Amino acid sequence: MKFGIFIEQNLPRPWTADDEYRLLKESLEQVELADRLGIDTAWVVEHHFLEEYSHSAAPDVFLAAASQRTKRIRLGHGIVQLPPQINHPFRTAERIATLDLLSDGRVEFGTGESTSDVELEGFGVDRTQKREQWAEAIDAIVRMFVEEPFAGYQGRFVDLPPRNVIPKPRQRPHPPLWVACTREETIQLAASLGIGVLSFNFVSPNEAKRWVDDYYATLCSDACVPVGFAINPNFAVVAPFLCHEDEATAIDLGLEGFDFFRFSGLHYFAAGEHRPGATDLWRAFKAEHTKPAADRSLFLSTGPLAGDEMKRAGIESHRGAVGTPEQIRTLMRAYSDAGVDQVMFLIQGGRLDHREICASLELFAAEVMAEFRDEEPSRQRSKATRLAPAIEAALARREPARDAPDYTIGRIETDAGS
Repeated sequence: MKFGIFIEQNLPRPWTADDEYRLLKESLEQVELADRLGIDTAWVVEHHFLEEYSHSAAPDVFLAAASQRTKRIRLGHGIVQLPPQINHPFRTAERIATLDLLSDGRVEFGTGESTSDVELEGFGVDRTQKREQWAEAIDAIVRMFVEEPFAGYQGRFVDLPPRNVIPKPRQRPHPPLWVACTREETIQLAASLGIGVLSFNFVSPNEAKRWVDDYYATLCSDACVPVGFAINPNFAVVAPFLCHEDEATAIDLGLEGFDFFRFSGLHYFAAGEHRPGATDLWRAFKAEHTKPAADRSLFLSTGPLAGDEMKRAGIESHRGAVGTPEQIRTLMRAYSDAGVDQVMFLIQGGRLDHREICASLELFAAEVMAEFRDEEPSRQRSKATRLAPAIEAALARREPARDAPDYTIGRIETDAGS
């Protein structure tokens, strides 16, 4: 099984003039460290206007910076929002290809639609149409990667003329494709399109096994007609992460930060009422978190991470990988046995200290990661052999790249005064 770090850039108020600067610099240092430790992927989100929850509005810029500070770690968009009003398909293809070249072919191209009204309404995206917009955009973009020239695209939301979209990515035919999934319906869609799953809801190993089995069953069936020109058969889950030799210390360090992460996420994606520039989520969180009658944690369990206690009320999915190296090893083994291909560690939350994040990653790498890394080459070979017939059959069902159209751009008119 592989491991990634998942960077949301959570930033509670009150803010000082240097807080966003510090957050970006520390995030880059965390990616550099993960690269040195041998962690497989750094995943970075794209969100807009979600104050305190996520200040990661330009992941392409961040990942470009990370590409020049790292050597081997994969650089994951988790995700690019594909509704055309947010990211035009031509510009998305250009940016992904450029990043792939700069990083020597290390891009993982995660995509999605966005779910927050704050973002969708900000860009004028109709919620009822966002899935269809994503579907048209991803279809057009993967064609841009391989067609020379791109033969154009006429859809309901994406209407693009033929152009030779340059540059082309270093990975051929294109970087691995992923899609954000929070519902079983979307997992099945990913499998039917030959796309990897980025499961962004916190699922237990037991629940993950059911989803993984269903995903691979569909991917290996006649229902799989790839949207890309290569299949990315992978299933990744996200988990809160804080590794410490002492369990109580791990819980104490991670409790407030991951509680706030969940609290601020629920504000935007579920039940919050927001006044831009005025709503103070950290203050609201602290008021709720410290109520005498309230459960101390909305997010973590203070019970054992391993064993029967994990099975109570989904504790394993809420607490995630917060605990000792041995406890985290047990949880990672359960995910591996469930068929999960990668666990993405949510490493930032609330006021969790940068030094503690780095120490936690170092301890995990030293005490836990090696045994899973040693198993990975054999697992990959076995998986490739098992899936090869289904992948070959699925790619045969995919429409090939289109021939260059008979299309000429006329004489370019220029303003005489320019």
